[in-house]
Amino acid sequence: MLITIKLREEELNADLIQSIKNSFKGREIEIQITDMDETAYLLSSEANKKHLYKSMEELEEGKGIVMSVAELEAKYLK
Repeated sequence: MLITIKLREEELNADLIQSIKNSFKGREIEIQITDMDETAYLLSSEANKKHLYKSMEELEEGKGIVMSVAELEAKYLK
């Protein structure tokens, strides 16, 4: 069985560890830690890569919209 849990370091806590222990009681498990490189992830599929490069070209051509992180959050994370 393969289970993948993606989380940030600050989300790792004793409750999660206890939940894993309860789920696999008496069994041997392997925990693998992978430090995600977000750029490599975004470029990992051909479709993502094309979209990302197209967006970068549009920005260089002046077709992009410049927003701060706060403006993005206000507009899209309501």
